[in-house]
Amino acid sequence: MMIKGNPVSEGIALGEAYLYVPFVPQVEQSEFPPEEASRYLEQYDRIRETARTELEDIRDCLTGAGDPDKARIFTAHIDILFDAAMDEDIRECIGEDCMMPDWAIHKVFEKYIRILSKAKDDLIRERVADLRDVKTRLLRIWAGVPEKNLAALEKPVVVVAHDLFPSDTATLDRSKVLALVTEVGGATSHSAIIARSYEIPALLGVSGAMENLSHGQSLIVDAVDGLLITDPDEDQKREYESRKKAFAAHMEQVRQYLSAQPRTADGVDIEVELNLGAASPQELEGSRYVDGVGLFRTEFIYMGREQLPTEEEQVEIYKKVLAQFGDRPVTLRTLDIGGDKKLDCMELPREENPFLGNRALRLCFHKPEVFRTQLRAALRASVCGNLWIMFPMVGSMDDIRRAKAFVKEAKAELDAEGVPYSPNVKLGIMIEIPSIALMADLAAQEVDFASIGTNDLCQYATAVDRMNPDVTQYYQPYHPAMFRLMGYVVEQFNKAGKPICVCGELGGDKLAPAVLIGLGMRRLSMGLASVARTKKLISGLTIPRAEELATQVRQMATAHEVEEYLTRELADLL
Repeated sequence: MMIKGNPVSEGIALGEAYLYVPFVPQVEQSEFPPEEASRYLEQYDRIRETARTELEDIRDCLTGAGDPDKARIFTAHIDILFDAAMDEDIRECIGEDCMMPDWAIHKVFEKYIRILSKAKDDLIRERVADLRDVKTRLLRIWAGVPEKNLAALEKPVVVVAHDLFPSDTATLDRSKVLALVTEVGGATSHSAIIARSYEIPALLGVSGAMENLSHGQSLIVDAVDGLLITDPDEDQKREYESRKKAFAAHMEQVRQYLSAQPRTADGVDIEVELNLGAASPQELEGSRYVDGVGLFRTEFIYMGREQLPTEEEQVEIYKKVLAQFGDRPVTLRTLDIGGDKKLDCMELPREENPFLGNRALRLCFHKPEVFRTQLRAALRASVCGNLWIMFPMVGSMDDIRRAKAFVKEAKAELDAEGVPYSPNVKLGIMIEIPSIALMADLAAQEVDFASIGTNDLCQYATAVDRMNPDVTQYYQPYHPAMFRLMGYVVEQFNKAGKPICVCGELGGDKLAPAVLIGLGMRRLSMGLASVARTKKLISGLTIPRAEELATQVRQMATAHEVEEYLTRELADLL
């Protein structure tokens, strides 16, 4: 059977399906006869030992992969598992009150969750998420459900899910993931962005995948033409093995441009910068190929963990990135949570329209202690490099001035404490809301730089939920209105002599960089997987040719016309 999907990260993979379904515990109050107490206490001991083994295996796996920060999370979970007070309460519930182990575990953990939730100390309250995670693990083992964890896969598989949240992908072991297949999500979802940065083939928007596929089923993922083939025969396997090799050979040719200087054929330098997520060693390897970091998505530091990162933890991470890039700019985007991005370590309200709700900078204003901690950490780390701080989801001049006031307060605090920071930190904004794009002339007078976030700018300009598969056809990054809007922003920032960049997915797109250069853009930021391809495109382009493309595109009527035109005109450079 062949199923259509949206190929958001190119590549071809053959392998077995791994159906990923997070466990949701179902517990009911129940008791047993008193004479059965010893048997159920023994079962509780076995559950706890199984949980310890699982946690130790994950911790050791993460430590071996060079990720000690995530490993420490699971060490903390082991400590909770063997907490003396909780263990005594659970044993009392089973041995004396004759509660079934699952009900005893649920009741005791919930008691401590309520106690910690009322604590005045933020760090203590943050332990609540750790307790919930350990409780879920114990109840899953009691229910006899095997663990499904993307950080500890046993062998290479095709991960199939309804959706993958950033917290899932933050712990993903990319060496064991052949491809990603989800029922929802589009080209700008975080699953897609992670897949591209890891160069994992990904096919999203595959309707009915969880219902129609089975665990261990043989699959071919064609994330070039957008096909999922189930139970392929030998001829199909041979054909796709051949296609896979051909694709790999083409990518090898493209990779030859990875170290090239990004300069147009008529001698104009274009800065190519890197989009960073978790700032893992693998991501930082790309530092030698780029001119800096155009987007450091700091939310990934908060994901996949049960408590908020402390100021000290953030300082160390930011220092590491800044030191890696030396004098080259590192653009740190402040916490961008909400919309499709949730945190285990922060309770967010359920909203009818989360993309239009309390997210990103708005959420930071709503939680000033979280915002202030991040700003202090960033400023403290700034002594190690060339730090640029960027605020997301800016809709007005009021937003800009309020954010700058927070920075001023953070600096005043550090001054009072005698803590050094660089006096040269630049402050800028993400342009992703049309209201601030249309005020680019005034914004350029208020900030040091700006970067266009094309993913959300397209979403808000075209009034389309980019995560909703039912309206995918209306989410049109090549819409002529997008290029008109971006053209105005670039013109105003260039006129003011302020740096302007594109850090959204169009920055590393196959076709769009040629138009962006024609609009006057001289800085592009993207995932490492797009760097070589973009440099290849730049090297064959002249500024007059790019300007002609930009002129023609802004006069067209539809996104389809734009895509057809660019595909035809740039065929010799792809």
